[in-house]
This record gives sequence, structure tokens and C-alpha cells, in this order.
Amino acid sequence: MDKSSCFYLGKIVSKYSFKGEVLVKLDTDEPEIYENMESVFVSLGNNLVPFFIDKCRLHKSSLLRVDFEEVKTENDADRIMGCELYLPLSFLPKLSGDKFYFHEVIGFNLIDSIHGDIGIIESINDTTSQALFEVKKEEKELLIPINDQIITKVDRENKTIHVTTPEGLVDLYLE
Repeated sequence: MDKSSCFYLGKIVSKYSFKGEVLVKLDTDEPEIYENMESVFVSLGNNLVPFFIDKCRLHKSSLLRVDFEEVKTENDADRIMGCELYLPLSFLPKLSGDKFYFHEVIGFNLIDSIHGDIGIIESINDTTSQALFEVKKEEKELLIPINDQIITKVDRENKTIHVTTPEGLVDLYLE
């Protein structure tokens, strides 16, 4: 299994008990759907290693308390401290309407209400305070903010996202 066929679930942030339990900071809006998992992939070095779970449950909102089969001591827990957890993309809940996962819209056309087709989404930049569509139009790159006020329609069937960009934004790139 490699990271390109998985999604980032969270990171092991601390030990919970002397019996090897750990707390995982989840990267999700719905932590409760990951409460009864049987296994996850732990990123160790450059590999994703399957770890089986004896028990896991929510602990204070977005933390998940996990008891792994292979981790039964504090030393075992120390070895995986700070590691990232992944699950196969097939485990992602299906989204509908105007909600989408960043990875699923790569390659979609971005259609602006004023300028029409403004390019193809090549990637998503989520390292900034505001996530951005990185769009390629001929030789130019456009950065379009991702937010509910701009996105008017997500059309999965036709692989398009319709937007109404702020006045002047697209002109900055295309002129």
C-alpha cells in the first residue's frame, strides 16, 4: 500500500497509558465514524505498515484513544510516537452536493460565472490559511480560493466546478 492510494487520518500525539495506548489527533470533521476501526496503516520510515487495533474510542472531541495489538508497553508506544496514520481511499465516506475531497477534484475544469472556463485544477494548496485551487490555463497558473461563497456547483458527472470569483481576481492572471 502506498500513500497515493490512501488518505491521511491523523497523527499519534501522545501516550495514554503505561500499557501502550496512544492518542491520535484526527484530521476529520466527523471523528465518530472512525471509532470502531479494525486496522490502520502507520507511516514508518518510507513505508505504510498495517497495525491491527484491539480497541479504539473517542477521547475528548477529535482525539482517538487507540489500543494496538502490536503496542503493549510504553517503549512500544515511544517507537510510533509522532507517526501519521492512513486509511485506503475506499474508506472515505461518499460526499454529495457541493462538498468534495481535495484529491477527487484534481483534473476538474473550473468554470467562472463571468469568464467561463478558466482552466483545469492541477492541485490544491492547503498549506496556506485559505486553501486554494491551483488552476492551469494555457501557460498561466491561477490561484482561486476554496470557500462556500465562491463555489456555486460541483458537477462530478461532467468533472466541473462552477465558481463566482471576486471581481478582478481572474483578470489579474489572464491579462
